[in-house]
Amino acid sequence: MKKKMLKYGIIVIVVLIVLIFGINFYVRLSTKKQIIKESEYSKLSDIDCIIILGAGIWGDKPSPMLEDRLLEGINLYQNTISDKIIVSGDHGRKEHDEVNIMKNYLIEKGIPSENIFMDHAGFSTYESIYRAKEIFQAKKMVIVTQKYHLYRALYIAKKLGIESYGVGSDPRQYVGATNREIREIFARDKDFIKCIFKPKPTYLGDTIPVSGNGDVTNDGK
Repeated sequence: MKKKMLKYGIIVIVVLIVLIFGINFYVRLSTKKQIIKESEYSKLSDIDCIIILGAGIWGDKPSPMLEDRLLEGINLYQNTISDKIIVSGDHGRKEHDEVNIMKNYLIEKGIPSENIFMDHAGFSTYESIYRAKEIFQAKKMVIVTQKYHLYRALYIAKKLGIESYGVGSDPRQYVGATNREIREIFARDKDFIKCIFKPKPTYLGDTIPVSGNGDVTNDGK
């Protein structure tokens, strides 16, 4: 009996490992061709917006990872990929405000305030992408984040019916990269399952078309 239980236990573990790594491989493979380089920007047309995903803040400044995403978003804007930018991050508490810091950084770099939309409820990659479609009415967009994170973001967008392309912002090595890569494997599996059921995000609300004026997303700060 013990031998049978051990055998079944081993089989279950093997199946789980195959599923975990199989889904991870599928998510990466199915979105790989959507990741583009600067030399391929000319292939893009009619992009509704550039969406920059949050990555933490250090006090009143973007973290190094987030700053690199913002700089890549500025590069896309300056290359006329789109004149509208969504900054999506966590502003669930007064003391933690990613999006105003992101918007202020872009304004300081010369991006007009009215061209920057803040998604205050981008609490996760899934919620940021979901809200980009449902709240900001984006149908075709470029996602900016580090490459390891792009596969999952692009997969979510595809499953939610958004035509999307990804640009990696990886000009340097980051502390903790190995740990992030490992966590991302499980995050891809989690969002793979989430995309089957397509749950609504924490918050929805009135639509704010990204074709309009981004200042309507300002919160008075």
